[in-house]
Amino acid sequence: MNVLKPHLQTTVFTLLAAGKSQREVARLTEIDRKTIRGLARRFVIEEANSPGVATGPPGQIPPPRPPAPSRPSTSACESHRAFIEAQLQLRRNFTAIYQDLVDQFGFTASYNSVKRFAGTLVAHDPAQFDRLEFAPGEETQVDYGEGALTLHPGTERYRRPRLFVMTLRYSRRSFRRVVWTSSQEAWARLHEQAWRYFGGSSQYVVLDNLKEGVIKPDLYEPQLNPVYAAVLAHYGVVADPARVRDPNRKGSVENAIQHTQKTALKGRRFASIEEQNTFLEQWEMRWAAQRIHGSAKRQVEAMFQEERPLLRPLPLQGFAYFTESLRTVCDDSCVRVAHSSYAARPAPIGSRVLVRLFEQHLEIRDFQSQALLRTHPRARQPGSLILPDEERPFNPSRETRRILIQAKAIGPATEQLCQCLFEQEGRVGQRRLWGIVSLAKRYPRTLIDRACAMALHDGVRSYPQIKALTERLLNEALADIDTPVQGELPLTQDDRLIRAAEDYGDLFSLGAQKSAALSLPLEDPK
Repeated sequence: MNVLKPHLQTTVFTLLAAGKSQREVARLTEIDRKTIRGLARRFVIEEANSPGVATGPPGQIPPPRPPAPSRPSTSACESHRAFIEAQLQLRRNFTAIYQDLVDQFGFTASYNSVKRFAGTLVAHDPAQFDRLEFAPGEETQVDYGEGALTLHPGTERYRRPRLFVMTLRYSRRSFRRVVWTSSQEAWARLHEQAWRYFGGSSQYVVLDNLKEGVIKPDLYEPQLNPVYAAVLAHYGVVADPARVRDPNRKGSVENAIQHTQKTALKGRRFASIEEQNTFLEQWEMRWAAQRIHGSAKRQVEAMFQEERPLLRPLPLQGFAYFTESLRTVCDDSCVRVAHSSYAARPAPIGSRVLVRLFEQHLEIRDFQSQALLRTHPRARQPGSLILPDEERPFNPSRETRRILIQAKAIGPATEQLCQCLFEQEGRVGQRRLWGIVSLAKRYPRTLIDRACAMALHDGVRSYPQIKALTERLLNEALADIDTPVQGELPLTQDDRLIRAAEDYGDLFSLGAQKSAALSLPLEDPK
């Protein structure tokens, strides 16, 4: 005889108690009807004999059941309550706590007892957030949402553009714009438009960690994209990216986006993106700004008029946008940008530099410190070389300035003569200038300067004539002092170490006598 398993018997009893027929129970459980019939008879007998169940007339009230004995509430973990609470404060899970109890205290109860006990100690409070209050002009919040369906240019399809919203935290006044595409520059330009719309900027701007604003999210030091960071610095605004998965930090702009989507744009279509922006601006002035804020219980426009004078004043000039790229300094100390070369000194050859390309000029910055190294106007034609004259390796004008410096060191007349020759002949007269300043290698500088003064007076411009004048002046000077010429620096015999000529004659005679004595043959001792 096959005995039906207890769980199946319980199922059958449950269905019979619910009023199901034996046929329906057999169909639902796929158990033989004979077995169901036997279980049904058993169910009726047990139900009739069970305490507390009425077996008499329907009006009879059964006696109350005696209270069940209370189970002891003491847990095996109660003696370790302090230890378990300390571990929960350290945010350790139940498994780790159970293992430590076994290892450290010889805990013999089951893991489930630890789980039940620790579960009663864990506080399940609702998520809590602080309601922040801000002063006028202190903070703005920005974010992207979806705009209404708009006819896409060049097509017959309707698409949803991106909805940019900036909300002043104090007054809840908002700026709204829709754009088709978003980039780092577009994100920054929308900030500028919003600040111009408000008539000033706030001290801080709270944003989400979207890629247009934040390159690398970080709890302690997030990295902003360079264009966005430069725009904020231009307007004196500090970015405060919200933590990841923390929507309450920028709840004002989140509410503004939802209010715009559900109230202003719900069910609407626009023929162009300009039409939608015009509608949003009119709706802001007509409805959004005139509403009474729910928590402040004041009109948004009235609060904005209080906040507007406290916003930061805007600079007269807007931000100059740029594109940034990395470049390597070539062997000629230049960087290549858009098929043109730009001087990069003092950046070393082979180093990496940041190049910021503006509309009219170009900046070269250090890769690590972002320090400005060079600024150049942008080349108008491909293949141009933007290099100052003093840095060109074979620049005639650079050589001329070098010659004039040497001529000035010789004397004023020499400098004047060389300057006149250069003005008259230019590059052609450069060799003549080199010849004049090279006379200083063989002749005294005072004589060269006197010769150049005489050449200026007489109108002499030839290098050989100036050289001849210098030699004549030198010979005249030597003739006046009547001393032998021993070069540019004549030697002197006036020294305490030099003896008189008679002393040297006696020394020579003594030396000759000694030499003659040494040359005589030795006498024979026999």
